[in-house]
Amino acid sequence: MPHRAPRLSAGARIYIGIIVTAGTLAVGASVYDLTVAPPSPQWLVLAGLAFLTGSFSIKLPSINARISVSEAFVFAAVLLFGASAATIIVTLDAIILSSWGSSRRHSKIRAAFNICAAATAIWVAAHLFRLLLPQTPSSPRLEEIILPVAVLSASYFAINSFFVAIAVSYEKASSPVEIWKQNFAWVGLNYLGGASVAMLLVTYRQSIDLTAVSVILPILAITYLTFRTALGRLADANRHVTQVNDLYLSTIETLAMAVDAKDQITHGHIRRVQVYAVELAKRLGVTEPSQLKAIEAAALLHDMGKLAIPEHILNKPGKLTPAEFETMKRHADIGADLLSSIRFPYPVVPIVRHHHEQWNGQGYPSGISGTDIPLGARILAVVDCFDALNSDRPYRPRLSVSEAFTILRERRGTMYDPLVVDQFLAGYHEMVASANEAGEQARSLLVNHAVAESTSGSNAFEEIRAAAADGAVLAATRQNILDSHGLADVMSALGQAVRQLTPSSGCAYFRYSSETDDLLCASVSTDKLNALLGLRIRPGERVSGWVAANRQTISNSDATLDLGQTSLVVEPRPRSAVSTPVTSPQGDFHGVLTAYSPLVDVFTHRHVYAFEQLANSLGEHLSKSRPKASKLVPFQQRHG
Repeated sequence: MPHRAPRLSAGARIYIGIIVTAGTLAVGASVYDLTVAPPSPQWLVLAGLAFLTGSFSIKLPSINARISVSEAFVFAAVLLFGASAATIIVTLDAIILSSWGSSRRHSKIRAAFNICAAATAIWVAAHLFRLLLPQTPSSPRLEEIILPVAVLSASYFAINSFFVAIAVSYEKASSPVEIWKQNFAWVGLNYLGGASVAMLLVTYRQSIDLTAVSVILPILAITYLTFRTALGRLADANRHVTQVNDLYLSTIETLAMAVDAKDQITHGHIRRVQVYAVELAKRLGVTEPSQLKAIEAAALLHDMGKLAIPEHILNKPGKLTPAEFETMKRHADIGADLLSSIRFPYPVVPIVRHHHEQWNGQGYPSGISGTDIPLGARILAVVDCFDALNSDRPYRPRLSVSEAFTILRERRGTMYDPLVVDQFLAGYHEMVASANEAGEQARSLLVNHAVAESTSGSNAFEEIRAAAADGAVLAATRQNILDSHGLADVMSALGQAVRQLTPSSGCAYFRYSSETDDLLCASVSTDKLNALLGLRIRPGERVSGWVAANRQTISNSDATLDLGQTSLVVEPRPRSAVSTPVTSPQGDFHGVLTAYSPLVDVFTHRHVYAFEQLANSLGEHLSKSRPKASKLVPFQQRHG
């Protein structure tokens, strides 16, 4: 997808229009002056030198701007030929610098702005210079021109750099003063050097000839090489910092996606929430980079504490009980405490801790209200709620945008900050495209990862998601088994779970009798296995007998080895089996639970683990309620 340049705000368009108009007037006035009263042709030499040196520009790190060492010829033009010649020279120099720009949508607008900003700045600075020194003496002394030249260089630098800083502030939504301090303050040395060279030239030569050029060009070459080397090293350092920061953020994102995989949320959720949160913060006037970084990171990590919440609570399809909700509420504090061990350079932890607080003080964990809640947490609460409502969840389908908006309006002023809700609703249609694009990119990344992993195993995030789903089924089945009053109910619950968690068609419980020292098939989970009822197996014989004798699980064994001729009357015919001992929590042996599949070699480690957990739940039930040894329990279909 091609990069789309962001639209210019109304304020940016007005500002650019003012600067372009002023620059056009300055250039037009200068052309008129040069036509009416043309100076010495030597000004064309300065123009050519500025054109030459302007071709060797250096990009400033962090922003889309370049500098050259042509200021010496610009200042010399002011001293020798006046403001008009200098304005035209600066315009030519700016055209050269702008030719290095990119071909993106706003490149022409940016070029026009840069040219006109430089022309306006030198035109104003040159007229300030002439106010202090109306006419350059024919044989000027340094003490006569040093103050006017200092004002010239300082005013040109200040006006030009602040013009650009203000423009960049519209693009980056940051303070122009901060942008100027970070990117332009040190560039004043370049202007100071150019002014010094110009003063020496005017003081000792009073003209532009080959001798002057042969002296000036080496000085400027040294200046250029020094700047290029220094800025090159700075760019390398910035590139390294950016790479480390990208690695850091990608690590955070991977962890956050693992949390969301456990929570069974779509992979794009956290990226959409992140985009909504950062863009909404900007709409609310947040410009401090550290605050925006904090919101960006917190959007990824706000639910990290859910790693400590049991899966059966996290993914429960119905309403949580009061006790379960109290457990769920702990995730905010747990996540914040976990993140407290990381030395974030910006305030992430308070946002994570308080993102479930409510405007009216009825939230958790601290019950704070109003503006006592960190702004980042108030923002995150709104956007996380909206995207959750607008996404499919295990317990309900997604709501439409209008339905989600209605809920946000209902909660405005009670659960959520009214201003945050209003700004989100007003700016949603400007943010949604970027948010959806980020979500799709996250989804594509995981799909590509899954393809790359296909030769060596399944996708890691899908493994996490599957494990979470298995955990929820196991927890619910365990509770059903413990609440059951008879073996038939227990086997019904086991059969349903076995079919959900493994590729088996059903299972059988072989009860061990110490009196007869054998295993008796006492119950089955499906009527298709009723033929097994009453089947006796001695410990050490067949598959189930081997498990009883060795107290070890065995998987993917031939089902015929366990059932013998009985397998011929079972439909579908069992091909493979997984068998595990059934013991109480105290270690008492009750028997063997065996599941059968019509497929060959289909039981994976994940299936075996789930089957063992089901057997443990059965053992826990049997330790509390032992059925009579003589009673066989066939499968009976239950309704309601």
